[in-house]
Amino acid sequence: MNSLHTLAHNMRLALCCTGRPRKSLFMRLPAFLLALTLGSVTASAAGVEIIRLLPEYMPAASFMRVSEYFNGKENTRGATILRTQPASRDGFYFNLRTKTDTAIELAWIELQVISPASTEPRTESFAVSLPRGSHLIRFGFTGADWPGPKAAPVAWKLRLLGADGAELATQQSYLWSKPDSPVSPAPSVATPATKAE
Repeated sequence: MNSLHTLAHNMRLALCCTGRPRKSLFMRLPAFLLALTLGSVTASAAGVEIIRLLPEYMPAASFMRVSEYFNGKENTRGATILRTQPASRDGFYFNLRTKTDTAIELAWIELQVISPASTEPRTESFAVSLPRGSHLIRFGFTGADWPGPKAAPVAWKLRLLGADGAELATQQSYLWSKPDSPVSPAPSVATPATKAE
């Protein structure tokens, strides 16, 4: 991803006047086309990209829309919403925005979470369909599956898998990758002996 940022920065420098002598359009056009080609090759190599993943507690009221009062159906605003307990809306959600080059009919989201209530990771799997382009998926530990609004996960890892089980994308929290390290006792500080007079 850093190469894309560097490429975009270089492209802006080539296309904009930034105090440097101005280049003619014919000199800037090949640089722009090259950057566009390289950028599209980099983005489409993986096929699926995780744009962002925001874990947060969401109360049931955050899902209420005016239209629900009239027709009684939950308005998802085009997002896919998955819950461990579908009858309960309040819980801890992972808001995942993905971007795909082609539509994927069946994919699996595998989420491993270490909650404050247990030291063992809990694994949940959700089947999803990913349309072409950008899409928001909200999946949550709802109802009795989450300790409460003040609780936050200790660590988590998300894997997006294809129908064949191949890993399409992955993301994890910082603490997930930290190895278990034994706690060593603090080193004792030697104090110099004082002479008695």
